Amino acid sequence: MSYREDYKFWLEDDYFDADTKAELKKIEGNDKEIEDRFYKELEFGTGGLRGVIGAGSNRMNIYTVRKATQGLANYIIKNNGKDRGVAIAYDCRYMSPEFADEAALCLAANGIKAYVFDELRPTPELSFALRTLGCISGIVVTASHNPPEYNGYKVYWEDGAQVTAPRDKDIISEVKAVTDYHAVKTMSKDDAVKAGLYKVIGAEIDDKYMVELKKQIIHPDVIKQMAEDIRIVYTPFHGTGNKPVRRILKELGFKHVYVVPEQEDPDPAFTTLEYPNPEDPKAFTLALKLAKEKNADIVLATDPDADRLGIYALDTKSGEYIPFTGNMSGMLIAEYILRERKESGLMPVNPAMVKTIVTTNMADPIAAKYGVKLIEVLTGFKFIGEQIKLFEQTGSNNYVFGLEESYGCLAGTHARDKDAVVAVMCLCEVAAWCKAHGETVWDRMVKMYEEYGYYREDQYAITLKGIEGTKQIAAIMEKLRNDPPKDFGDWKVLKFRDYDKDVVIDLATGEKTNTGLPKSNVLYFELDKDAWCCARPSGTEPKLKFYMGVKGNSIEDAKEKNAKLTESLKKYI
Repeated sequence: MSYREDYKFWLEDDYFDADTKAELKKIEGNDKEIEDRFYKELEFGTGGLRGVIGAGSNRMNIYTVRKATQGLANYIIKNNGKDRGVAIAYDCRYMSPEFADEAALCLAANGIKAYVFDELRPTPELSFALRTLGCISGIVVTASHNPPEYNGYKVYWEDGAQVTAPRDKDIISEVKAVTDYHAVKTMSKDDAVKAGLYKVIGAEIDDKYMVELKKQIIHPDVIKQMAEDIRIVYTPFHGTGNKPVRRILKELGFKHVYVVPEQEDPDPAFTTLEYPNPEDPKAFTLALKLAKEKNADIVLATDPDADRLGIYALDTKSGEYIPFTGNMSGMLIAEYILRERKESGLMPVNPAMVKTIVTTNMADPIAAKYGVKLIEVLTGFKFIGEQIKLFEQTGSNNYVFGLEESYGCLAGTHARDKDAVVAVMCLCEVAAWCKAHGETVWDRMVKMYEEYGYYREDQYAITLKGIEGTKQIAAIMEKLRNDPPKDFGDWKVLKFRDYDKDVVIDLATGEKTNTGLPKSNVLYFELDKDAWCCARPSGTEPKLKFYMGVKGNSIEDAKEKNAKLTESLKKYI
């Protein structure tokens, strides 16, 4: 059907409710808006759904959520997982509880038990819950750090990680095969509860989650020693982190944890924020104000679904709070865990650390120093989760830590996705250790630069919305793929990796080798002078993302080089 025919179908068919029809009636005559809402089905990608909330086939609503869930249910049944159930969590966003229930009731109508949290919970706790309950799959209703008008739906499998190949493609195929809305099953909540197919979960999972988090603490004695002296400011950005973060810090014994009052309670409008993202410096305005009032040592923020952590640390020499990138905070935690586990005799045999290809190269010398195998995977934490599963299946390595540049990391294997709650806990232990040794968290970061090298990374994104934007993103990628540049300003391209074609080309010799990773629409340029850059379309936003990294002779030198490389990239694009 054409987009106009789809619009008419939604407007007239009895399947759609009165509110949906009223919303669509308001755009009658606005052909551009109608086209945007109906020119395609909201794409169920490798991570699930994400889009603007509203009526239409290209929007997040109860019908698109229900339809996606029917496809997932069909896949579960075909794979004999019907009796194991599905765990469901949701965040603070508009329609999140409603979408969670729609998914649960569709599963129930297909004879699959749904375990639904009693209120909002962090994404990593969903990963933990489905493993604890022995579920075949899990769903999190969240749009992570997207603007308020968005919501999303992520699918996890029995290992606790988001689905990877080939399972992701198979689930997508099942979702696409559901073409008739009338064929989608659902039932009333009362009937689902009576049939034992809708079960509410909550405190019992929380308690077990806390127990697992605490297993990652290396020096409880140091925390106890310094708990009275450390001052922590924390903001959950109106999201799911508030209760679990406060609980774990309280149970560990930290005495001075100050939560930003304006951002403490759930708020789907994110009223105090332009953008609920720990990567955005403006998001820390209220937290930094409170930090100065309380003379805090560290300032911590978790994004709305509490899988990513942003931090600022006090520099006592200047009196200023220094922002940390995800690479910096990840390396700070990683180096502490590797160093202290090694020195305390707590390092497992055949230890491994996993990072994505766009994460800092500082990981290489740190892993080498402590005798830890470093493994690179494609962008997306699900690939780190996949490595944990492979380690368990083969016995080849023992997972110690994993991280990605976008402010996400995981200590432990209780979850198979990035976990900002355990990251907060680890970071606060690092702060306690630093204070016990007469230094700040920023002092420790500077020492790491001095020892391992002045690495600096950045990101540049082009936002291109709608149908034309999708075409433009594809055109830029094709230009880079078919005619790769020989240099970016002062940096020569040594090797060019095309992960979609599974090829690495040495530009000096023309030699071709394989990437060794799954196919993905990602282009990576290895540059001289310890630099690199990478291009990939975002899987969740209408953006083309560029990542770049350099190694300098000082903090300022690295900063200047990174800015110069970014400008060179912009000129080429």
